[in-house]
Amino acid sequence: MPKQRLPENKGLPKRWQHTHGAYYFRVPPGEEHRWEGKKRFRLGSTLAEAYRSFADRTDLDAAPCRTIGDLIERYLLEVLPTKAPKTRRDQPAQIGRLRAVFGEMPASSILPKHVYRYARLRKAKTAAKREIEILSHIFTKAVEWGDIDRHPFRHEVRLPGGKPRTRYVEDWEIEECFTLQSKRRRGSIGAVQAYIRVKLLTGMSRGDLLRLEMAQHFKEDGIHVQRHKTANSTGKITVYEWTDELRRAVEIALEVRPAASSFLFCNSNGCGYFDEKTGEAKGWDSLWQGFMTRVLDETKVTVRFTEHDLRAKVASDADTLERARALMAHIDARLTQRIYRRKPERVRPLKRNL
Repeated sequence: MPKQRLPENKGLPKRWQHTHGAYYFRVPPGEEHRWEGKKRFRLGSTLAEAYRSFADRTDLDAAPCRTIGDLIERYLLEVLPTKAPKTRRDQPAQIGRLRAVFGEMPASSILPKHVYRYARLRKAKTAAKREIEILSHIFTKAVEWGDIDRHPFRHEVRLPGGKPRTRYVEDWEIEECFTLQSKRRRGSIGAVQAYIRVKLLTGMSRGDLLRLEMAQHFKEDGIHVQRHKTANSTGKITVYEWTDELRRAVEIALEVRPAASSFLFCNSNGCGYFDEKTGEAKGWDSLWQGFMTRVLDETKVTVRFTEHDLRAKVASDADTLERARALMAHIDARLTQRIYRRKPERVRPLKRNL
């Protein structure tokens, strides 16, 4: 029986371990000469640094991928380092569960029935769907690498998706949010209210709004935004054209900033809220949660809503699906319709002489 891996090492490539705040590679016997004569080689203090260091010292193309576990190893070393910080943190655990089930199978032997069985036996259905999406991407990359000739279950596995969220934020609820008062002219209440104003006019995502910088994004014809989520895929830029309402919303946001900054929304030190290393905006999340607590305690609003619900409100209030798609900066209007258009569909009955 192989020695069971420690919890902190599950999901990491073979012979990797995380200890004393760094990632190490246990060098196979006889290969010490390739690793500066060491039996345990320090790869780096972060996952990204470890992946780069390992890739520099190995020839991944020369290693044959005979099992699904081999494909997973290559995916961890080549593909995962290119993902967003949050994905790099979350996926090793998800991949670890896949490896425990499929790792020993020959790469060419998996069938759709195996995938369905995995989804059926996994209690956490939403997590299972996400893990199978990762497994599918692994096989897509395997075709690209030349390790297999065709994807074994693409377009052949259909798993039920989670029910889309239906919360629609009413206009009166937004008005209630603006009744909150703060003792300070500049501060968290005013900042969130200014943020809501800009969001309801543009529909920008949280990440894109918090990354807005005056010199980079604000032009004569409008606010130029390349969605961070799709910057490395479509690279599409959306220009939110200036209107009197949008100019005023930006002016208010500038007036209530707690410090001078290049960012439209900043903390008391003038820094942006988004941490690009971790992919998180903990300071802003705390600000938003505090604001919503006050909304529920001090106004007539009784049901909490999220920032994503505000984005959905913009899409729902747009007069046409095409305009909603453009505001969301989506490529496919089907996503806009399925997730973001939350108002009931109104249908005028036919006229008939009965």
